[in-house]
Amino acid sequence: MVDLAALGGIVTKAVSPEPREGAPAPRVAEFGGGMINAVGLANPGVAAVRADHLPWLARALPSVRKLANIVGFAVEEFAAVIEQLEQSLATDAAGALDGFELNVSCPNVKAGGIEFGADPDALRQVVNRARAATRRPLFVKLSPTLPDIVRTAQIAVDSGADGLTLVNTIPGLVIDVERRRPALGFGTGGVSGTALLPVGVLATAKVRRLVKAPIIGIGGVSSAEDALQYLIAGATLVGVGTAMLRDPRAPERIVSGLAHWCDRHGVSRLADVVGTLEGLG
Repeated sequence: MVDLAALGGIVTKAVSPEPREGAPAPRVAEFGGGMINAVGLANPGVAAVRADHLPWLARALPSVRKLANIVGFAVEEFAAVIEQLEQSLATDAAGALDGFELNVSCPNVKAGGIEFGADPDALRQVVNRARAATRRPLFVKLSPTLPDIVRTAQIAVDSGADGLTLVNTIPGLVIDVERRRPALGFGTGGVSGTALLPVGVLATAKVRRLVKAPIIGIGGVSSAEDALQYLIAGATLVGVGTAMLRDPRAPERIVSGLAHWCDRHGVSRLADVVGTLEGLG
């Protein structure tokens, strides 16, 4: 349904050390401002990804840039997953991945459940260990609910990250008023879609002003204008997630819309608009 070769690349869903069944159904619900989900990081685990998914990525998508999203629930688990994936990338799955994205919004179960991104020491350890496990580009995905996302972003970069992904979902609750129960099986979930757009754009603008690293802007992008907001705020790349569930061809439509916008405004390269925001107090 999607011509991936027409896009810049893809980011996989989460890969964890062990298989995860995830949250109970229903896992996704719509509301007026977008979507809320509690998937629970369901995935087959790194062994199955190595055996089944990496060979397919290498064979089916040779010309598409591919990042693997990595999750863990202890400091050492992120690097352990990367090390195992790197073993396959060096042998039977060469070309399957171009880099990694660390989801540091996961709870550190050994530290009382605090998010890795909210604990500077844990974040340093996660990124340092991951950096030692690979020479490929390493992005760190941050939550917009962090007390100081700029400081956290700088810690990630200083610890070895090549870039940042801004932003992850924000916590929310949607209630089924007929049943007077949460719409999701898990109860609460992560809010994405249109409502997240201004949150992600603000985080991107704030981080770009003080942190010198490439940014993947994601959250609420469903049109060329949305993507341009992230680019003007300082993102180098823009990701599309929730919009693809409603319209699988949304990314291709956005790419086409960006080309039309550039033609109308006499812009020869999209890179020329990155970080050109003015007037932010």
